[in-house]
Amino acid sequence: MSCNHQNRHRKNANFEDTGFAYTLSLISGKHKMVILYCLMEFKIVRFNELKRYLKKISDKTLSTNLKELEADRLIIRTEYPQIPPKVEYSLSERGKSLMTVLDQLCIWGEENRLKK
Repeated sequence: MSCNHQNRHRKNANFEDTGFAYTLSLISGKHKMVILYCLMEFKIVRFNELKRYLKKISDKTLSTNLKELEADRLIIRTEYPQIPPKVEYSLSERGKSLMTVLDQLCIWGEENRLKK
């Protein structure tokens, strides 16, 4: 599997070096893609709104996922200095560029869902 379409020998192939592996590392886990979709859909979202949208997620898990997405520069965290504190999350430009890829996954899933 190679994103740059170079011929590689199987002996020397290293999945961890591919763009595919890098992208998966950014969106891996149960909640990150859902968080990104929520931000794409609703533009600016607060912590409790995300929690309601994701339903069964602990504060700690949501907080960890948001920190990782922010560290990977996929989302922007905006904190307003007021009482009580107000924090909003939105997609960064980098995050928005990833949404075209995630949208294709969604389309594929809708078109290829196996009937039960």
